[in-house]
Amino acid sequence: MNAAVERALGGPLVVGVDGSEPSLRAVDWAADEAVLRGVPLRVVYACLWERYEGAALARDIGKPTALPLAQDVAGAAAERARVRHPDLKVTADVVFEEPEYALVREGRNASALVVGTRGRSGIAEMLLGSVSLAVAAHADCPVIVLRGSHDKRATPPVRRRVVVGVGEEVKEPEAVRFAVAEARRRGVPLEAVRAWRCPAHESTDHPLMSGEPARLHEERAVEEVEAALRDVPADIEVRRRTVEGHARQVLLAASHEADLLVVGARRREGHFGLQLGRVAHAALHHSACPVAVVPQQA
Repeated sequence: MNAAVERALGGPLVVGVDGSEPSLRAVDWAADEAVLRGVPLRVVYACLWERYEGAALARDIGKPTALPLAQDVAGAAAERARVRHPDLKVTADVVFEEPEYALVREGRNASALVVGTRGRSGIAEMLLGSVSLAVAAHADCPVIVLRGSHDKRATPPVRRRVVVGVGEEVKEPEAVRFAVAEARRRGVPLEAVRAWRCPAHESTDHPLMSGEPARLHEERAVEEVEAALRDVPADIEVRRRTVEGHARQVLLAASHEADLLVVGARRREGHFGLQLGRVAHAALHHSACPVAVVPQQA
């Protein structure tokens, strides 16, 4: 098992809040998820107001300092989680730092990070905010972005399946292991989906060769799914699907029938850009259900 994944198994579930409605829905979902995992919930509100403006400016304009206001945001979110699950251990903290940096750092000791989409209106909420994107691209732990009609809850499952995308050359399928654990917690089947395509340059007009390249690519996809699932415990119900088409389109279609879509994101040492593949990027922007981005070494 990947050392980072193993280290984080018993860590708290961290949820990022900012007082917006999407972030409060993320708190509800994260509270359910923390109960499922049997771990504490840590609520984090990261902002920059006091760091750059300072308490002196607040006094000059006759306003309270940012600290009480920020504590109100974090405290209200924590209380919301406690009301939802009275037995859940909940802590809250305010960090005066760029939210993406603060949350990525929090993720080093977390079992997972949960964040909402941006915006307070229905139109804006369809877009993925820069904080959510940056956290998903750089965190050391799985990041769950609350997209789609999750109805503010992780349980009970609505569509009764967890979907995981299987990519090429799966060497350490951390995403599959994460998806297995999520399916077990919810008591639902795991659906492994592998998209495949036959490159145009491999097609042929010869009648005796018609369909042969496509069949070979499909067979390879089946083999890759079996390889990714080879260590899945026998008590997990697994459904296997290989679908011809672009991976992004195939997984987005599958998200309409899932409670959670799990995708892997390769982490490359020394690379400082967005460490997300095209499939994960598309899922984060367009999925119809919550998306879990699971880091895995390239």
